[in-house]
Amino acid sequence: MSGPVVSRRREVSGGSARSLLTTVLGEFVLPLDRSVWTSTLVAALALFGIEEKAARQALARTAAEGWLRSDRVGRRVRWTLTEPARRLLAEGAGRIYGFGSGSREWDGRWLVVLVSVPETQRDLRHKLRTRLSWAGFGSPTAGVWITPHLAAEADAKLILDELDLSSQAMSYLAQYGALGSELSMVERAWDLAEVATRYQAFVDEFTTLAPSTPDEVLRAQTMLVHEWRRFPFLDPQLPAELLPPRWSGTTATALFNELHVRWRTPARERWSELAAD
Repeated sequence: MSGPVVSRRREVSGGSARSLLTTVLGEFVLPLDRSVWTSTLVAALALFGIEEKAARQALARTAAEGWLRSDRVGRRVRWTLTEPARRLLAEGAGRIYGFGSGSREWDGRWLVVLVSVPETQRDLRHKLRTRLSWAGFGSPTAGVWITPHLAAEADAKLILDELDLSSQAMSYLAQYGALGSELSMVERAWDLAEVATRYQAFVDEFTTLAPSTPDEVLRAQTMLVHEWRRFPFLDPQLPAELLPPRWSGTTATALFNELHVRWRTPARERWSELAAD
């Protein structure tokens, strides 16, 4: 069987059954490193109002993508993560749990990538914009992509190679000059107001959440991670000097880390009870 092809479009999708299943697999199935019954996964998704039929369809489609392998035990079916899926989920966990917590020291240099695609090739233009945006690049003007993270050049090269655009591209490192405003360039390259709004909505939702029963804690922990895993694809993680004052991402990061630690043990204990049935 070929390995699973991760769709980042699904990574940042909303509360669909398959998207929630991905979160459950990464947060609970991966750390335990053992098979899980269909009934356990169906019960977990039921906490979010997902009916059994939809849950089973999500399982079947996720397995068809190469994420899960099934084994029949009598009349029951248990599921095991495939090795490629384990690697991808582990990488995703590292990205989710480490996001927003690293140093943002910056030497003032920008990585600039120049690449243009004719208007007639709209599908290719869309793929380029989508993938460079996911990699944290912003575009202040047509054909120009920038990031303060110089190491992102490797990501850009991989994207351009896969889209067969490397021969048409140029890249260089530069500092902002005397013309115009660096902050205005940032505002044109990224919609930071929208990202700040998303962060504030996250803070508003989870600040007042106080789960009390085991099922409520399991649901809260799943939703916490599910909502947070969008941000690595939304927030370019700019240095502090390029961010608006009172950046809501700082508050949101602290809240995520605090709640994830607080709920982790009771949520996993409840998961283990469900998995033992």
